[in-house]
Amino acid sequence: MDGHRTRDPWWLTAAEGEIAERAARASGPGGQHVNKTSTAIELRFDVRGSPSVPEEVKARLEALAGSRLTQDGVLLIFAQEHRSQEMNRQAARERLVDLLRQAAVRPKTRRPTRPTLASKIRRLDSKTRRAGVKGMRGRPSHHDD
Repeated sequence: MDGHRTRDPWWLTAAEGEIAERAARASGPGGQHVNKTSTAIELRFDVRGSPSVPEEVKARLEALAGSRLTQDGVLLIFAQEHRSQEMNRQAARERLVDLLRQAAVRPKTRRPTRPTLASKIRRLDSKTRRAGVKGMRGRPSHHDD
């Protein structure tokens, strides 16, 4: 994992040893090169079985992973956008680190607020004005004086 960020949590580097990777054949265009070389990289990270990642981060990571998470709780990341295996390995690891960083951020707790008196008055005034405008759209009433 890249060390250019100094504020990464301690468990991010501890999770490095828990990554399993496998080379595979890439799909798509590329002719003979893509047919005979295994340049695509598949990373596997066992989210539920990881001893280094805190439980609250695991829960957020599972939510972020979506369809990339297997039934067993293993996160799969597949990289095949580059022609070299090393660049695909680096891209896959960067994606995993980004996901882990996003999961590490604790969401802010929502504190419910109440509308102020002034905003309530503004809303009621607006409703009254709008009702007046709509009331003028009707057919004129014939009042016998």
